Amino acid sequence: MGENTFDFGIYSLGERLPDAKGVMQHPAKRIEDIIQTAKLADEAGLDIFGIGEHHRVDFVTSSYAMILAAIARETKNIKLTSTLSVISTIDPVRLYEDFATLDLLSKGRTEIIVGRGAFIESFSLFGANLSEYDELFEEKLKLFLMLQKNEEVNWKGKFRTKLQNAKIAPRPMNKEIPLWIGVGGTPESAIRAGRLGANMALGLLSGPPENAKHLADLYWSSAKEAGHDLSKLRVSVSGHAYLAETGEQAVEDFYPLYIKYFSHFMKERGQRFYVSKESIHHQRAANQILAVGSAEEIVEKILYQYELFGHSRFMGQLDLGEQSLSKIEKAIDLLANKVAPIVRKEINKKRVSSI
Repeated sequence: MGENTFDFGIYSLGERLPDAKGVMQHPAKRIEDIIQTAKLADEAGLDIFGIGEHHRVDFVTSSYAMILAAIARETKNIKLTSTLSVISTIDPVRLYEDFATLDLLSKGRTEIIVGRGAFIESFSLFGANLSEYDELFEEKLKLFLMLQKNEEVNWKGKFRTKLQNAKIAPRPMNKEIPLWIGVGGTPESAIRAGRLGANMALGLLSGPPENAKHLADLYWSSAKEAGHDLSKLRVSVSGHAYLAETGEQAVEDFYPLYIKYFSHFMKERGQRFYVSKESIHHQRAANQILAVGSAEEIVEKILYQYELFGHSRFMGQLDLGEQSLSKIEKAIDLLANKVAPIVRKEINKKRVSSI
């Protein structure tokens, strides 16, 4: 299932967390680091780079499409995507226009992942009713799909003024912008993605991957029942990631920033966060989701998950907790030159043997 390729990419959410004195990195510096990370990924030969949408003081990615546009002018080959666009709280016409423009700027290198997001600030910020969470997503997604296929649109819905013979411009370099639906742990989201014939971006953070297998199964079965060509559909797996020369070194570099990241967001909910370093070492095993370890360990992990999900893309958040650029550069090198060639070779073997 999916294309006869396996993509590797990285993404950033653009968080900037306060240090011990409560001081945050300047947003201009954080944005520049994201752009430089994308350039490193492009130069290393990775396939895709993404930025997630967040509307908070402790993130710099509220206008993530503008950052992607800057990256488009600084890179040559790498595909660019949102990870993800909160379509529930934006006008789908505006979203389509932004990404069609990005596709033109990047000369056809644009994709988009839409979803509902893990934070809810955008609902009050843009006047959306949180109690209409599911209904908003469903209607706006359907409108976006219509915009993809029609240059002139007639539309009437509940959450925006109607469109009458509306001409939607610009149109992207490609006929359609490759669309993925972001799925966390909700079965209904996986079913919807399959039913609509969209690609599925599966966000996984920790634990045994078997816990998420049902989501992939629901996606593939729903797509099949809806009559879609499974060979044209794709699943990606994304989550926190970090690579170093050894698994031990990877944990040493990753662990303090992992604690910093989750402690910050749990504190605002009145909760404390702690996991032991030993538990992160445990996550290095092939049958655990968290993609932290040596290149060899990440190869084993991706191949293990491939048997469960049938996915054809891996995306890792290497800059979690504002990891240094020098360490990110090394992790990118390992992913591009040590992990990717072996994974692709082994998966191609599996595909040939199954024919």
